[in-house]
Amino acid sequence: NTPIYQEASSTGNRALWVVFVIMLLSSLAFYVMAFRVPVQKRLFHILTAFITTFATMSYYAMAIGDGVGSNKILIKHTQKHFPDTYDTVYREVYWARYVDWSLTTPLLLLDLCFLAGLNGASILVAVIADLIMILTGLFAAFQVDESPKWGWYAMACIAYLVVVYQVALNGRQTAKAKDQKTATFYAAIGGFTLILWTVYPIIWGIADGSRNISVDGEIIAYAVLDILAKPVFGFWLLVTHDNFASSASIEGFWAHGLGKEGTLRVGDDDEGA
Repeated sequence: NTPIYQEASSTGNRALWVVFVIMLLSSLAFYVMAFRVPVQKRLFHILTAFITTFATMSYYAMAIGDGVGSNKILIKHTQKHFPDTYDTVYREVYWARYVDWSLTTPLLLLDLCFLAGLNGASILVAVIADLIMILTGLFAAFQVDESPKWGWYAMACIAYLVVVYQVALNGRQTAKAKDQKTATFYAAIGGFTLILWTVYPIIWGIADGSRNISVDGEIIAYAVLDILAKPVFGFWLLVTHDNFASSASIEGFWAHGLGKEGTLRVGDDDEGA
């Protein structure tokens, strides 16, 4: 049979360019916002700016045709009185998107975890679970056989549940121990983020998974989610957090570098040597 090619059209490519511009402008805005506050208060600004910066690079790569692969899928049609037949489908897979997610989603989690005040152990578990979720999604997207594909997908969903536990349960409980304004804001922005993140695997299931929507439809669906999960999330976080009277302030190495006690000295003899 003639192979079936599922590829992006000019519509999908235009959507990629639009999101590239949105991510670029958002990054510039976040860097400007960062320079308007003291370095001690730039933690959220820097993390958020890096999120959209990596997304800018990813969307540029996808828009110019880089970061795109093709997955060959062999579909078997079983017939009762005739030999089995096969269809060969070549579907575009934007692997640059998974590189983007492997960098940006941990940074986004750090934003939420630092806002809530989670401990280091919980943060590490959330970030590692997130990376497992992204990597298993990538393996599933390039899987030729149907059964192993959904096995990788199931692993990704389990890892996502770990992220949900850390953000929705541990994070919310920790935020409640802080002031009421922070707890309320964390519940709102954390809930917003988890709702969006729950839609991602649904889109994957009907796009790369079952191929029920076109590549253009996949691009547009992810584009909308990425805009909400990155620039919209970022502006909401930074504008709201900057208005807090007691926004986080980090001194020490973050603000002042290594002091005299921490400098490295080469060639100095110890006293009395």
